[in-house]
Amino acid sequence: MAVRTILHYPDARLRRAGKKVVGFDDALGRLIDDMSETMYAAPGVGLAATQIAEYWQVFVVDCAPEGEPSDLRVFVNPEIVSQEGSGTSSEGCLSFPAAREDIERAEKVRVRAQDRNGVWFELETEGLLAVAIQHEYDHLQGILMIDRLGPLKKRLLHRKMVKRAEAGAAASG
Repeated sequence: MAVRTILHYPDARLRRAGKKVVGFDDALGRLIDDMSETMYAAPGVGLAATQIAEYWQVFVVDCAPEGEPSDLRVFVNPEIVSQEGSGTSSEGCLSFPAAREDIERAEKVRVRAQDRNGVWFELETEGLLAVAIQHEYDHLQGILMIDRLGPLKKRLLHRKMVKRAEAGAAASG
């Protein structure tokens, strides 16, 4: 297992959609293990393959409360099959370091996906896990947190992230 580099906005690679996984092999297992280790090291509650420049329909989430045992969940080739209600919650994203924004999402979702071995499952959930699933699913479509903001907040977050990227480039260059 290895901790991978997480792409940060405004990196254009974050806009690439993931491809369907067809091979449930050792390479996929290593990718999932690397994604999990990267998510925990960040630390975060979710990570999509596209955030580490791997363009596959795969994401991992672990919404276990701090101090509780891990509840790692793997979603391969996910599809959100139903959504109910609407609510706003404060979201962060590993590709938007130090940013938190109020995002409107469905309160309850049903997702259909495969596990790391290719076995299909369905899960209906709400709360933080539902938010995390929708957030990571968006990543696999090339949709980012910033895309769910109004024009003013979008402009402000974009400027903040561009300045952060420029400061990072100047410091390392």
